[in-house]
Amino acid sequence: MAPDQSAGGPWGPSEIPTTALLTDHYELTMLRAALKAGTALRPSIFELFPRRLPTGRRYGVVAGVGRALRALRAFRFDEESIRFLLETDVVDRPTADHLADYRFTGNIWGYPEGEVYFPYSPLLVVEGSFAECVLLETVLLSIYNHDSAIASAASRMIVTAEGRPCIEMGARRTQELSAVAAARAAYVAGFEATSNLEAGRRYGVPTTGTAAHSFTLLHNSEEEAFAAQLAALGEDTTLLVDTYDLETAVRTGVRLTEGRLGAIRLDSGDLGEVAKQMRALLDELGATRTKIIVTSDLDEYQIAALSGAPVDGYGVGTALVTGSGHPTCGFVYKLVARADTDEPGAPLRAVAKASTGKVSIGGRKYAMRRLDDRGIATHEVIGIGDPPESDHNDRPLLVPFVVDGEIVHGEDLTTARERHRAALAELPLQARKMSRGEPVIETQWIEPDGDVVTEASARTGLE
Repeated sequence: MAPDQSAGGPWGPSEIPTTALLTDHYELTMLRAALKAGTALRPSIFELFPRRLPTGRRYGVVAGVGRALRALRAFRFDEESIRFLLETDVVDRPTADHLADYRFTGNIWGYPEGEVYFPYSPLLVVEGSFAECVLLETVLLSIYNHDSAIASAASRMIVTAEGRPCIEMGARRTQELSAVAAARAAYVAGFEATSNLEAGRRYGVPTTGTAAHSFTLLHNSEEEAFAAQLAALGEDTTLLVDTYDLETAVRTGVRLTEGRLGAIRLDSGDLGEVAKQMRALLDELGATRTKIIVTSDLDEYQIAALSGAPVDGYGVGTALVTGSGHPTCGFVYKLVARADTDEPGAPLRAVAKASTGKVSIGGRKYAMRRLDDRGIATHEVIGIGDPPESDHNDRPLLVPFVVDGEIVHGEDLTTARERHRAALAELPLQARKMSRGEPVIETQWIEPDGDVVTEASARTGLE
């Protein structure tokens, strides 16, 4: 089956299971109570956004859009799901009858995949009845929080790699399906390939891999193992050279290929120092084109520390698939506007919560990236109720994903990768620093009366 990159999903049209129970119990009890109260069909707007970036981060990366739209397409309550909900008294019969006909018929706008984001960026704006929109909260948050955390970590690693390729290889360090999603998110942020074959099948992410230490240990000698690998995979393969003695292994690999060995992989020790020693040895042996790939619990800081070493590529696992210390983005999904009746076209009014430290900002949002005359971003500008006025080069950020219930947004991962490169290049140079810092650009809100409020001046009121 050809990979479905446009919608980001693993299933063919006739194989889509329901995603409706990938949700929290209280989404259904809220619906049950709202149906009984007669408020469930009120026109509403929900917003998915971050209140802040993970501590010390200067920007975030949007990922999971395609997977979320695929999940929306499969969000249906089949007979088995409804039977379970009735048997466990999550819903009553009137609610079950409502769910049997559930289809999202509203509109969704969002930041496209690969875009960067900042505090309070309205990453998704979901418009429909309360009954339609509230049920999507958990599945949207679970996809966005996971995939964007991975993409944000991956982007930092790509920045510190300074053009050297990075390979995702963290499948053994996370839950099996999370590993597939992580490989996809890392690819969006600029990783070249993954070790995960299911990510290749589902999403078309390039896959790569050669051999582990067990392959060397299987054979009677390292030379025998290398010869077997070369016979099967060719001289352009990568030999893992630190099972026994490094220098002996490198000399053996070069001799067997007459200097044409594709690459060696270093997986232990002081990688920077070892890479220098092995580069000198390879050059001495005439294998000047043989590359050096390093692995072993790398993160963005270790990659940065290796910037001066003769390293040609990095394999990253644990740190990547756990968000490099930030496995979630802290996104929330809040009701920001609703009507007082369920009449079609009823006027919406802004609503917001005022909980200490968890304040939301009421009103439908519009967003753009403000750029200076050099095309460098200066602010994240969010209009409340109306689109903010733009000058000649400001860039709108929200694009339509769903119109009247029909998914209208679809793109391949190459487009998302290109978008991320462009968005990252648009940021001030401070965005590339690995030291802890504040968001590299400030968020501004444009109120309905045209007043401008910055995040710094609004912080007391927001938090």
